[in-house]
Amino acid sequence: MMIAVYFLSSWAGVAAVQAQGVVPDITLVCDPPQPIDVYPGSPRSSIINCRLENPTIHQEKVRITIQAGVLAVSGPASMSVGGGSEVPFQVMIRAELRAPEGQHQVTISAEVTMANGLPVTSDPQSYNLMAIIRQFSRLRVASEIAFLQLRPKVDYNLIFDVYNDGNAVDRFNIAIVNYDEMNDEGFQLSIPLVSVEIESLSPPEKIRVQMRTPKNQGWTDKYFSLQFKATSEYSIRTEGIPNYQIQTMTIYIRGVYLPGFELIGTMMMTALAAAAFAGRTPRSDDEDDEIVGLDARLF
Repeated sequence: MMIAVYFLSSWAGVAAVQAQGVVPDITLVCDPPQPIDVYPGSPRSSIINCRLENPTIHQEKVRITIQAGVLAVSGPASMSVGGGSEVPFQVMIRAELRAPEGQHQVTISAEVTMANGLPVTSDPQSYNLMAIIRQFSRLRVASEIAFLQLRPKVDYNLIFDVYNDGNAVDRFNIAIVNYDEMNDEGFQLSIPLVSVEIESLSPPEKIRVQMRTPKNQGWTDKYFSLQFKATSEYSIRTEGIPNYQIQTMTIYIRGVYLPGFELIGTMMMTALAAAAFAGRTPRSDDEDDEIVGLDARLF
């Protein structure tokens, strides 16, 4: 009985409000949020400034709902707006650390639920905005070995791993920082790939550096430092400060190089092989029979 009385009184209140000519109305206006930075150490959040405008002469209570997909949100659930006035409020949106670069729709809705203290029904007013997660650059450079010992005039392939730890695909420029210095020391260096595009958080791209060690005449016993460098193109183009990493590898060259030594060595080996072949004498038939008999006994 009490429940029935409550509903009847509520219906009577709504009817009284409508009879008074009260038409609930509310206007919602929001400003676009600033792009969200999600790199380590960033706030990873942005503020949406909104306001409710009440064009009627009645005191209204407004319910606010917010939808933002994968983004976390916080804001008021309801607000009271006097007749002919406006009330500002803020909605905070927050992204996960290292969230992928992209756009997300945020929908904010306002619906009048009470007017002059009595329940009413109204059509919700919605406002759609785009929240942008901004790209950031981040990379790592590694190698399986940090120290290498080689002889003079040796061809060797150095392998370096380049990781894209940013939140979007990026292109990385490859270079040897001290190329001229290494070249002056007698090294011959070549990089087949001068730039490479890598997906975010994908397995590393293996960069090969073709190297020939110095062939300076005489004895060599010396340490060298090769500096491999990878730089994010996005950082140069957009962030204003080049984001790069340098991996240093120590190369120890020890041994002797004499011009023409390889040719002389090859000729000597050929001559020795020829002499050994010429020194072999044909076996007699008896020797062949002995060998066959021996094979038969073994089996």
